[in-house]
Amino acid sequence: MANNIRHLLDEAVKSSMRERNKERTSTLRMAISEIKKDEIDKQTELSAEDSIKILQRMIKQRKESSSQFSAAGRNELAAKEDAEILILEEFLPEQMSESEIEALVIEAIQTTGAQEPQDIGKVMGSLKSKISVNADMGLVSKIVKNRLQK
Repeated sequence: MANNIRHLLDEAVKSSMRERNKERTSTLRMAISEIKKDEIDKQTELSAEDSIKILQRMIKQRKESSSQFSAAGRNELAAKEDAEILILEEFLPEQMSESEIEALVIEAIQTTGAQEPQDIGKVMGSLKSKISVNADMGLVSKIVKNRLQK
C-alpha cells in the first residue's frame, strides 16, 4: 500500500523549498524523518494510518513543549512549537467534533455496560477501533471519564 501521507509530505517539502520557507521545510523534513525511522525500525513501509499516528505523536509532543515554554516565559519558543503544530495538522484527516465523539462514547458505554470509572478501559478499547486516527484520544478519554463519573 502506497503511503499517501508520505507522498503529500514529500510534495509539500518541494513546494516549501521553492517558496524558501525554511521553517516549514524544516518541520516537514522532520516529519518525513520520523516516518522513515519507523519504517526502518519495523522493516516495512508504513500504512497511512501509521503515518498519521506518528504525526499525532509529534503534535502531542509539541503541545507539551509549547505549554512548558509558555509556563517558563519563553514565548518565542512556544510560538515556534505552535507554528510546527499548525504545519503538521495540515496532513491529518479531519478530526471528529466533540459532539460526534460524545455520541460514540454514549453508544460505547451502553454497548459495554460500563457504569463506573473502573470501566474506562473497556469503553476506550471499544472506541479505539471506531475512532482510530480521527480524534484526539486525550479528548476521548476526558469525555469517557466525565460520563462514567455521573
